[in-house]
Amino acid sequence: MRHADFYTAPVAPLTPTQATRPGAAVGGGSGFGRVFSEMHNEISDFISEGGGDLGATTLSAEGRMWQARSQGTTATADAFDPAPTQQAFLEDIAPWAREAGERLGVAPELVQAHAALESGWGQRPLTNASGDSTHNLFGLKASGKWNGDVAESLTTEFEHGAAVKKTERFRAYPDQASAFRDYAQMLLENPRYKDAIGAGSDARAFADGLARGGYATDPQYANKLARLATRLQGVSE
Repeated sequence: MRHADFYTAPVAPLTPTQATRPGAAVGGGSGFGRVFSEMHNEISDFISEGGGDLGATTLSAEGRMWQARSQGTTATADAFDPAPTQQAFLEDIAPWAREAGERLGVAPELVQAHAALESGWGQRPLTNASGDSTHNLFGLKASGKWNGDVAESLTTEFEHGAAVKKTERFRAYPDQASAFRDYAQMLLENPRYKDAIGAGSDARAFADGLARGGYATDPQYANKLARLATRLQGVSE
């Protein structure tokens, strides 16, 4: 839903391929050129998702190696290792992620990954007019049957392949527990997301189910969510 808020696409209308693959022409489709292109693209996505020290570990092993090489350091193809701020965020939401996961029939890591993706690991929360957090970690809009508090925020949506800035109304909650419970209830009540319910530990099925239901307009949303959820599952094993 609000993941597009962290996606800084070019101002000029471009297709998703043009926006996310600036290095596609480097070196052709094979060998070093292809690898360079893929790493360049991934690092570009990483930066657009709020990269920097906070999100460095969301890169693939190859991406971290390339990033480290460009910074004059070394890196190994190790497993995903959350930064301290990321780990603190995961621990903070763990009880509510477990509760929501049980209701939805999915692993808690999938719920945690969804919250991390939508909120920039809790570092870019939706806020109200006073600047206070709405605790809306999933970017849920205040539409349909919502009768609770509302906060307006500028967000980015993809329309016909182009990123468009819009001011939208989002749900506001008194605490995190309320946010997670409303998130689970919304998914359970909305038939559009039936394919995500009961996905168990299948990160790809969960992500695809949400994307097919129209959870977000970012054309790469399912890939980003599935990749992050898979990495979190590796950490918990």
